[in-house]
Amino acid sequence: MSGSLAYHSGLAAEDAVARHYEKNGHDVSAKRWRSKAGEIDLIVRKDDNVIFVEVKKSKTHDSAALALGQRQIARIYNSAAMFLEGEPKGQNTDARFDVALVDAQGSISILENAICA
Repeated sequence: MSGSLAYHSGLAAEDAVARHYEKNGHDVSAKRWRSKAGEIDLIVRKDDNVIFVEVKKSKTHDSAALALGQRQIARIYNSAAMFLEGEPKGQNTDARFDVALVDAQGSISILENAICA
C-alpha cells in the first residue's frame, strides 16, 4: 500500500473506531491528540473514565495486533501521562488503554485494557 493510501486508510479506520465507541455510549474527546511524546489515535470517555485508544489496521486482526511494538507502547504511555496532567484528578484519573483492530473488510475488534503497565 502506498504511503498516501495507507495514511488515508488509517484515518478512515480511526473514524470508524470513533463511531464504534460513540455507538456504545462513549464520548470522543480527541482524535490524533499530539504531545511532545507522540500521538494518541483516540481519547474517549465514559463516565469518569478516560480511555486511550491505539488503532491498528491491517489485512487481518492478527496482523494488526502484531504491528504494536514496545516503543510505540512507551510513546502511548508517555503521551497519556501528559494528557492526564490536564485532568482534574491528574494521574489519579481512572484510565485504561485499548487497542482497536481493524481488518481489510472494516471489521472492528476492541481489546479493552490491552496495554497494561
